[in-house]
Amino acid sequence: MYIVFVILESFLIVSMTFGGASKLTGAKAFVEMFDKLGLPQWFRVVTGVVQLAGAAGLVFGYWYPSVGAWAGIWLGVTMLVGCLLHFRVKHPIGEAVPSFVLTSIATIMILMHALEAPHPFQ
Repeated sequence: MYIVFVILESFLIVSMTFGGASKLTGAKAFVEMFDKLGLPQWFRVVTGVVQLAGAAGLVFGYWYPSVGAWAGIWLGVTMLVGCLLHFRVKHPIGEAVPSFVLTSIATIMILMHALEAPHPFQ
């Protein structure tokens, strides 16, 4: 089970790092997506920083499970909001699937870190 946990956490770290860096560098796909969502471009930069901070928290979570639990919450909420924004502007459901999958993986990270830490939320 631990190997599955490490694989999922690593996938989430890579996804958040790639997505956050792409948002910060102004990748065309993310610029267009934020326009479609009706969000200002400065919010794209904030979202990129949030994703990179969450990815860093997950990396620290390998050694400090409580940090990983909080990072999972941080990223889970971020991806859930992204999913809801896609629904708000009535995008096809396929456009919300990546956010939903990442929310699900973040939820698994929260549970796994919470079970591993003696006092996960202190």
